Amino acid sequence: MAKMRTVDAAVAILEKEGATEAFGLPGAAINPFYSAMRAHGGIRHTLARHVEGASHMADGYSRAADGNIGICIGTSGPAGTDMITGLYAAQADSIPILCITGQAPVAKLHKEDFQAVDIESIAKPLTKFAMTILEPGQVPGAFQKAFQLMRSGRPGPVLLDLPIDVQMAEIEFDIDAYEPLPVEKPKASRKQLEKALDLLTAAQHPLIVAGGGIINAGASAQLVELAEILNVPVIPTLMGWGAIPDDHQLMAGMVGLQTSHRYGNETFLQSDFVIGIGNRWANRHTGGLDTYTAGRKFVHIDIEPTQIGRVFSPDLGIASDAGAALDGLLELARERQAAKTLPDYSGWVAECQERKGSLHRKTNFDNVPIKPQRVYQEMNKAFGRDTTYVSTIGLSQIAGAQMLHVFGARKWINAGQAGPLGWTAPAALGVVRGTPDATVVALSGDYDFQFMIEELAVGAQFNLPYIHVVVNNSYLGLIRQSQRGFNMEQNVSLAFENINSPETNGYGVDHIKVAEGLGVKAIRVEDPNDLPAAFDKAKALMGEFKVPVVVEVILEKITNISMGVEINGVNEFEELAETAADAPTAILAKA
Repeated sequence: MAKMRTVDAAVAILEKEGATEAFGLPGAAINPFYSAMRAHGGIRHTLARHVEGASHMADGYSRAADGNIGICIGTSGPAGTDMITGLYAAQADSIPILCITGQAPVAKLHKEDFQAVDIESIAKPLTKFAMTILEPGQVPGAFQKAFQLMRSGRPGPVLLDLPIDVQMAEIEFDIDAYEPLPVEKPKASRKQLEKALDLLTAAQHPLIVAGGGIINAGASAQLVELAEILNVPVIPTLMGWGAIPDDHQLMAGMVGLQTSHRYGNETFLQSDFVIGIGNRWANRHTGGLDTYTAGRKFVHIDIEPTQIGRVFSPDLGIASDAGAALDGLLELARERQAAKTLPDYSGWVAECQERKGSLHRKTNFDNVPIKPQRVYQEMNKAFGRDTTYVSTIGLSQIAGAQMLHVFGARKWINAGQAGPLGWTAPAALGVVRGTPDATVVALSGDYDFQFMIEELAVGAQFNLPYIHVVVNNSYLGLIRQSQRGFNMEQNVSLAFENINSPETNGYGVDHIKVAEGLGVKAIRVEDPNDLPAAFDKAKALMGEFKVPVVVEVILEKITNISMGVEINGVNEFEELAETAADAPTAILAKA
């Protein structure tokens, strides 16, 4: 056995567990851990400009590829509290990240020592495990348990808090004798899956709702194969978007009040059976439950047993990892296919395809200032099938989800449930770290962009290139639209006459100057016909300088984006497509 500091043991464990990508900010109470990382040399560290930004970078890194676990590191006190929003965003979407914080000495924890805060108690509701480690000998076991819990069941974040004297203490530790704990995931039985398949095949108009649990399980290929064998259309949730490519004939569109397709909602309303796999029945997907559930039976498969029945009681609930359930369903479907006992759903599929080719929103506007729909149309033209989009919240994200196209798992990366403003830029940097060869395109409104704009400097310093499309209407557009019901427009305008940048024409903050001051490249677009050239230039600048490139698009100040309170009552505020020319980048050309 070798004698070493606890932090040296912890860093060796990180490497053995396969978590070698860290984002953070050093400080006095976490410096011993940083010294261990420096001595080890195998943990790459990206210096954030804000500790919340570090937590979102770790989140983006974990979402970028199967098996990734991002690490965020901060000192004691406010560093931990700053990362709480990041823990919430990860917990809400079942994302494993490891948060490591420094802490005051054990003997000072009850004496209101400088920057001593009970971060364990603060973090517990938003993590799978939070622990202030008071005994040096517990450090290896705490890390071992943390990794097991992050990966077991419904994935999620953990926080380990290290008092500085615990970090400095020496323990006996042998990394060769360390082994990761087994990961525990429930698995559906054959009998359960037979009952689920019996319910599906008894229906005339069945659908598969594909949730983010399928992407977390790395099981998108199994989903597509199952849908193809059964010939059953698929409705991805916002978190499951990309599990089946948008242009697959069985991709029937997204359903919901905001991030949905017209054809997706209409197809869902015609269904009589739904099997949800790895989904939460989120309220912005379902709308009113009476409308959503009327006239159809449900099977719900989820890795977390208490998730089943939380929103409504299904006809059959099964606790299972999505990948394990899909493997079992595939086996059964192949057997029934060979026995020729599967129903023929070709007529139902044709109906869904007809809706997909006819129910379009118009995107081809030539207005100046630019209408946001045109931006997404040009993005569809400019960026290829392998593009990874990153976004969080706002009218920009809602309209983007209605009009952009996603062609693979982990190609749409979105803080879906928490939706924290400011998440997009740091998360995009984490995605670039996680998939360095990918084309990463972030999408923000002006306020999301301003929330953590300082993190652009991280991309410049560490050469993390991506394109950040900022649709700027100088408004809190989603809040303004939601205030319509109160007959007001209160405290939502960001516009002012910028005496230092009259070229912004009353749109307030000069994002170009700020971005360039932070070391990145930036382009402003005011005419929709200039968008293709701007995106081409952005790609060239990104390739040449290896830094983020901001494309700011000046929008008309007020646009109401399609949304409603029921899936059969979405308000279409703008013109709908009447011809193929009205929606030239639609997946299926309008008939």
